[in-house]
Amino acid sequence: MASATDEPPGTELRFKRSLGRIETFFIGFGAMIGFGWITMTGRWLDDAGTLGAVSAFVIGGIIMVLVGLVYSELVSAMPLAGGEHNYLMRGLGPRAALLGSWGIVGGYISVVAFEAVAIPRSIAYIIPQVHSIPLWTIAGSEVYLVWALIGVGTAVLLTALNIRGIKQASLLQTSVILFLIVVALVMVVGAIFGGEPANMQPLFTGGSGGIIAVLVLVPFLFVGFDVIPQSAEEVKLPPRKVAGLVVISVVMAAAFYIAIVLTTSLALPASELLTLDLATADAMAALLGHQFWGNLVVAGGIAGLITSWNAFLIGASRLIWAMANSGMLPRWFAVLHPKNGTPVNALLFIGALSVIAPFFGESMLVWLVDSGSPSIVVTYLLVAIVFLVLRRREPAMDRPLRIGGSGSLGGTVIGVAAVVTTAAMLVLYLPGMPAFLDPQPWIMFGLWWALGLVFLFRLPGGVKAGPNAERDLQAKIAARAGRSSAG
Repeated sequence: MASATDEPPGTELRFKRSLGRIETFFIGFGAMIGFGWITMTGRWLDDAGTLGAVSAFVIGGIIMVLVGLVYSELVSAMPLAGGEHNYLMRGLGPRAALLGSWGIVGGYISVVAFEAVAIPRSIAYIIPQVHSIPLWTIAGSEVYLVWALIGVGTAVLLTALNIRGIKQASLLQTSVILFLIVVALVMVVGAIFGGEPANMQPLFTGGSGGIIAVLVLVPFLFVGFDVIPQSAEEVKLPPRKVAGLVVISVVMAAAFYIAIVLTTSLALPASELLTLDLATADAMAALLGHQFWGNLVVAGGIAGLITSWNAFLIGASRLIWAMANSGMLPRWFAVLHPKNGTPVNALLFIGALSVIAPFFGESMLVWLVDSGSPSIVVTYLLVAIVFLVLRRREPAMDRPLRIGGSGSLGGTVIGVAAVVTTAAMLVLYLPGMPAFLDPQPWIMFGLWWALGLVFLFRLPGGVKAGPNAERDLQAKIAARAGRSSAG
């Protein structure tokens, strides 16, 4: 890092170490548990069958564990705010750091924007009157004033809470996750004692194509474990323990999704689930004989939305701060709150985007979140590559958690496996493949990356990867700014 006199305004302050083991775990786990498990379970079971869907989550979980292992070693070696930004800067240089950071920030922001419409949509299941005072229709989706204001209000509250401090944000995360766990336990107990094993048929449908149809959703469903590395400077644990929580959070998220698939399949036949709007909630209501249970599951879904929204605010704001601190984004984003030690301007920016998001309607935001999935995979691929680069270039670098044991072969095998599997997932988004997106998400994807290229071309050349890459980049940017002022 550069000296305080060279840093952007506010960066002489540092983040506050306030997160313990449980809070850190719940930030990563909660980021991965959104609302898809309520709306999409019927589709998963129809595409792949009960065991086919479970198989997809096992395979997807293994892939994400490989990526999580790569992250765990890197975060133990570089427990710095911004996570992968720091790894890529050191191993591949500023241009790769900008591209990788840009990809994951795009994924985070797309999810945050989507949560702003998912919250009112979920509440509408319990209180249909929120569909009041129609405003306009965008891409076939009706926008209602009351519906939109619920999203706006939630965005304002969560943004304000995050500005107040990571401790307050983590307290909300922990409280809401505990409620979500209670809801999940109710579902499991209800399915065990009231479910019909015959409803689980067919166990497989669609063959390998059905499994792939579920598998391609993994980047969207599992994104969020990487929020733990983003907030590493705010965790009051040894780096080795922080690293372990990354992998544990992925394993627990996979277990959660598998449990939801099994409990929902026991409740109703797949043919009936496919006709339901909120399949998991409606299945529990039918299984337990009262709408109260369906509403309870929806409340659990709202809890999942809040935890993922809260976690992505944490992750995206720290990444934007790190990019601005390196001179990749305007210096305004590098300001930390003088009292709370939070990246206040980055949070205000993301909060403003989520405030206006509900007024664009659900269809457009579905396109937006679809466009973020391949960007996330691009970042995971780059992180897997930089893991191998640093293993080769800096074998003596301090790694409190060294995956694969003390030798280099085991870690190299894991790194290569992470590169191969993430590259394979990226291929699934290409034309003719199962995850190929509609034109609208690709347009949004292109616009996001076109904006990223603008910042990429602004970076000065000649900065080499290595431990001093960030300092050298800041020095070049400062020198260029000085020449511009003199001119």
